[in-house]
Amino acid sequence: MTTTDSDLYYDPYDFDIDTDPYPIWRRLREERPVYYNERYDFYALSRFDDVERGLIEWKTYSSAKGTLLEIIKSEMEIPPGSIIFEDPPGHNLHRGLLSRVFTPRKMGAIEPKIREFCARSLDPMEGAGGFDFIADLGAQMPMRTIGMLLGIPEQDQEALRDQIDDGLRLEEGTMPDTANYGADLQASSFDAYIDWRAQHPSDDLMTELLQAEFEDETGTTRRLTRAEVLNLVNLLAAAGNETTTRLIGWTGKVLADHPDERRRIVEDRSLVSNAIEELLRFEPPSPAQARYVTRDVEHYGQVVPEGSVVLLLNGSGNRDDRRFPDGDRFDVTRKIDHHLAFGYGLHFCLGAALARLEGRVALDEVLQRFPSWEVDWQNAKQARTSTVRGWERLPVVFT
Repeated sequence: MTTTDSDLYYDPYDFDIDTDPYPIWRRLREERPVYYNERYDFYALSRFDDVERGLIEWKTYSSAKGTLLEIIKSEMEIPPGSIIFEDPPGHNLHRGLLSRVFTPRKMGAIEPKIREFCARSLDPMEGAGGFDFIADLGAQMPMRTIGMLLGIPEQDQEALRDQIDDGLRLEEGTMPDTANYGADLQASSFDAYIDWRAQHPSDDLMTELLQAEFEDETGTTRRLTRAEVLNLVNLLAAAGNETTTRLIGWTGKVLADHPDERRRIVEDRSLVSNAIEELLRFEPPSPAQARYVTRDVEHYGQVVPEGSVVLLLNGSGNRDDRRFPDGDRFDVTRKIDHHLAFGYGLHFCLGAALARLEGRVALDEVLQRFPSWEVDWQNAKQARTSTVRGWERLPVVFT
């Protein structure tokens, strides 16, 4: 079935669609649960059960060629240590090393520091009449948190965050050029920090990655190569900054759109954790994951052939009425078994516990100071990337 069969068209690089993809995703779920885009030659799955199946069945829906459409299409060689672009056994080795750090218990232990970072951002805004959920909070607290965990000096964190943001920006209507992707990773500004930490170990994640010993798939006990460490650090820095920043931005936007739901949280702060889960379901920062199909697979009587690229639209699945009744309704008391904002299965986001903690603390600290606001739409700006969806600027006015 092709895109010319009807007026239904989905394009992940179209800014007009990206502004509000949910009406098109709803149509995909109802009219074309297996969708094919001729221009970019990809399929898309949009229903919760189909997306979840694609996330779980990693042998069929492989991440080894990348998890972005443009990277898979480029057929580039994936640099070593790019954990989200790996399947077992390499994925299991790298994930095992990182999972020692990103446990709920260890993340919980840094909550006081995250609250301190929030207070540093928000206290100066009291009496100001408003603030920017991105510039004044979303771009600050996650940067400081992941910088602290990695061992990046605070005076250097902002420059590194800006470098990451610049590398993610998307030009309208075009597939990003990945020609220099691998080289860009290897030329990262983290080079100097890794060399420094190798000579001056400390109590941080970079040191732990440099010193960790493990048994690889050949049975050899070894340490990570410098390239593996570099790529893991790059990944952690990007993921730790970008997705949580977008979550904080959506928190400001969605709660401004739903003042009655916001009021419920203000009046009952025990709802904060569940509100973050509903925000993740309702507006996931990373709403589409690409996979390479390793064998012919059938959905609804249609064969998706081996060698195809499939977009797993977890942002659409999270609104699927079959899974979440009245899925387009935002409800901070909704009972959620699990959503797909962090993926599912083998590649479930390692930083989920940290992102949840940062989201919860940020919302709690904002409501403690500013219980009501409206978005300054004249000065708001949506961010445009092929990996995450959210806001570049989201100024609000206190009401």
